Amino acid sequence: MVAGASIIAVALSGCTPQISASIDVPEQVDGALPDDTITQLQDAVTSAMTLTGSTGAIVGVWAPWSGSWVSGLGTQGPGGAEVTADMGFRAADVTRAMTCDIVYELAAEETFSLDDPITTWVSGLPGFDDITLRQLCDGTSGLGSYQPLLENQVLSNPTRAWNDRELLAYGIASPRLNAPGVAYGNADTNYLIAGLAVERATGERLSDLIAERVAGPLGLEATSLPGPAAAPPSANALTGYWSRPNPEGIWNCTDPGDYTVTSASFGAGDSGVVTDITDLGRYAQALATGALLPDDNDRFAAPLPTYGEAPTWFTATGGAYQAGSLIGQFGSVPGYIVGAFADPSTGMSVAVVLNNSGGSEAVGAWLAWELAAIASKAPAADGRTIPEAGLPWTAQQMRDNIGTVAICPPAQ
Repeated sequence: MVAGASIIAVALSGCTPQISASIDVPEQVDGALPDDTITQLQDAVTSAMTLTGSTGAIVGVWAPWSGSWVSGLGTQGPGGAEVTADMGFRAADVTRAMTCDIVYELAAEETFSLDDPITTWVSGLPGFDDITLRQLCDGTSGLGSYQPLLENQVLSNPTRAWNDRELLAYGIASPRLNAPGVAYGNADTNYLIAGLAVERATGERLSDLIAERVAGPLGLEATSLPGPAAAPPSANALTGYWSRPNPEGIWNCTDPGDYTVTSASFGAGDSGVVTDITDLGRYAQALATGALLPDDNDRFAAPLPTYGEAPTWFTATGGAYQAGSLIGQFGSVPGYIVGAFADPSTGMSVAVVLNNSGGSEAVGAWLAWELAAIASKAPAADGRTIPEAGLPWTAQQMRDNIGTVAICPPAQ
């Protein structure tokens, strides 16, 4: 059986936020993925849980031609309650894409130009006239990151509320990665500044802009940018942990610190948003298809290598990554590792969160890509055909990658 059409045709409405937005993907088969596919997907997630010291995970996989699987796995902690699929968590670097949604929307409305210097919209940045708003979202500003400089403070005081300007000071004091426009650099300061710029340009808080211009039009009821007061990601939150190594380099995999209650202010426009798995999967589809922007936008037109020897299929631009035919984001915040990607042509969407941020944030991407490789081969339902996947990797290659960064290897 095929569910109702995924497209809700709504025209862009001048210089005001959309009331609702269309996600132009094939119709989703209304039913579960085949049992064999679910078994493979579950095995991939539980393996990653073990290697990252995560007690729980939440995963969503939507293959429009075949079916879907949305599930909570594991427990809230050793001996804790079972994880359920409706629990909230922090969206980590997916926030970057949302902040840049707003940047591109305002540029389309001619509130500002993507080529404006950041100094036009954010005060206190003398000598940074050579950086543009576009470069912030493309990751080509050359600015460094603020979060690594403050990690120990967050580790010891996760409930502290941070001032944007204080974070900005650390970000611009961090050594530059390169000259503006030269190369992509993974730096949180870009998206902090982008958030400040859209606030200045509109006179609204970033939290309100995300509600009005991202969550509202897409119907993301569990997605928001919280205020600075420390709180769990939702009333029904996935417990988030952060394993750390001792002086001898041995990771604490049995009793990691609980970082469920933190302040979203540390992430701000870079990584402060909270969400749930259904919203995250839908947002990945919206991001990949450009659902919030005019058809003639150039957001993903000129992708750049993510690092010097990156495979040609892994690039970045516009606040997002492109991996083969997929577009999305991944990253980590204290308590959570997240990955969310979608194929704009087939509509396949994968979203996953692990509840221990001690390991490499790259696991968020590798696990999402492993799930995508499995889902891309899911058998077609009656009357449907399996589309061309366009994924230049195998599920096993991604699982092997995760094994190289394991902090909590399985007992022998």
